Amino acid sequence: MKRRIRTRARAHLRRIPLRLRLRRTRGRLLRRLLIAFVLLIASLCTAAVVAYRLTDIPEPHPETVTQSTVFVDDKGSYLGRRGPVDRQEIPLSQVPRYVQDAVIAAENRSFRTDDGVSPRAIARAVVASLTGGERQGGSTITQQYVKNALLSPEQSLSRKAREALIAIKLDRTRSKDDILAGYLNTVYFGRGSAGIQAASRNYFGVDTRNLTVSQGAALASIVNIPSYYEKAGSDPTVTATLRARWTWVLDAMAASGTITAKQRADATFPAFRFYPPGTTEGQRQYMIDVAAQEAADRLGITEDQLARGGYTVHTTFDLALQDATTEAVKNLKAGKGDKEGKESKDAKATTLHTAVVAIKPGDGAVRLLYGGSDYARQPFNDAVRGAVEAGTALDPFNKVRLTAPLTDLQKTPAPTPLKLASAYATVAANGVYATPYTITKITRDGRQVYTAHPDTRRLLDERDVFMVSAQMSKTSEAIPSPLAAQKTLQTSFTAGAGGGTTRRTLWSTTLDPRLTLTVALFADRPGEKKNTTAPAQLPNDPPPAESAEETAAQIWGLATAGAG
Repeated sequence: MKRRIRTRARAHLRRIPLRLRLRRTRGRLLRRLLIAFVLLIASLCTAAVVAYRLTDIPEPHPETVTQSTVFVDDKGSYLGRRGPVDRQEIPLSQVPRYVQDAVIAAENRSFRTDDGVSPRAIARAVVASLTGGERQGGSTITQQYVKNALLSPEQSLSRKAREALIAIKLDRTRSKDDILAGYLNTVYFGRGSAGIQAASRNYFGVDTRNLTVSQGAALASIVNIPSYYEKAGSDPTVTATLRARWTWVLDAMAASGTITAKQRADATFPAFRFYPPGTTEGQRQYMIDVAAQEAADRLGITEDQLARGGYTVHTTFDLALQDATTEAVKNLKAGKGDKEGKESKDAKATTLHTAVVAIKPGDGAVRLLYGGSDYARQPFNDAVRGAVEAGTALDPFNKVRLTAPLTDLQKTPAPTPLKLASAYATVAANGVYATPYTITKITRDGRQVYTAHPDTRRLLDERDVFMVSAQMSKTSEAIPSPLAAQKTLQTSFTAGAGGGTTRRTLWSTTLDPRLTLTVALFADRPGEKKNTTAPAQLPNDPPPAESAEETAAQIWGLATAGAG
């Protein structure tokens, strides 16, 4: 009986249209779907909360906290660096507010108010990963900092999710200023520059705190494609593309009120340091070699520790004078040949060397140190390590009684140009010897960790100084010098090893109470044994004495121009 009733009920239901059946059960289906959806959302939220709580903010990668040591000249101009990464960390207080705002305008305009993530960018990345499409970026500044400093650059879905979780936690546990400071100190700007301080120096030759509105907007524009924009200033196409993006950034800053209408109107596209660097950049490495060794000695650390320590080494060098000297000695070439114009086999193999040293008398500060034409081809520094035949260079000291360290100098047949210049600087300082030095101070994290104090002592009395000066003047009268025509109180002296057409070394020293300048001109040729050299005859065309003295006169004029 019951079976019969059930059969009839089924037959009755089959006779009811499907539409009516769905209408009768719609409420029940909607309730079930709603419950399933709520459970799904609750599960996802629970999973997200658990993942958030289990996610720790990792420590920065070692390479993102490694800093280089920077060397600057006596006026603070950038000389170069030492270290595995071109990066120096600076506090946000040293980044002008308009530079901060330029980066925000270029990279993440909602940075000050967002939660550290961009849902739209995350959605694009998820879709791209699931569909196999092109990998997506477009992260917030917080996410970029997480990716650059805390995670790998891998563009996988799992890494992107972890990046978002860390970014959210970072945004909730640290201030926006801390995040922005971390970002600016680690983001890559091209030209090998990790962080805005290195970028400011490599693109404009200034510290970050001295950036103008226009320069700050240019650096902010470069972050987008640094490997492309790093050629700005030397590649017209790249420069034009960057100028368009620079305009877009400045317009956005003006629209948001972070710069005034006048600042926007006054902004002009900045001039960039040429890239890649010229020959004078490589020449500066001679100075950095000497300064790095001295700085490490003063701090009691190794040169490797110095290079990774994030120090700023303030040197005694005059960079403008150094670069001018580099240009001046370019005209000194190897010999043109003999009187008949025929070039000998020896002349072809002869290499002409020039070393130039300038010291401040009575103080010891080395103002100029030219050790060779190209560090890449010849890392050996002729100015501080080159043992050059003295010949008659020390003859003016023969009639006076010397004490250390000048006694050691007088005994050696091959002094270095630096030591010879320091000896004559003693005469210029009226008998006071000053130990040569190249470092004035060393700073780190805004603190001064070393300050130089000149090491001086009297080695010559007034009579000795008079006798040496007289002997210099007497010798100089026999060799006409272009320096004699200059209306200054300096004394000039030219000497060398060998004589006439067999001269091997030329020394030209000029001094007065302001400066002592020594130019050494010498030549060598390949030695009999492999990787050795032997002294060679200086070329006679042009005359070596004339070349050395003209070069000395030119450099002296540059060094003392405007000096009191």
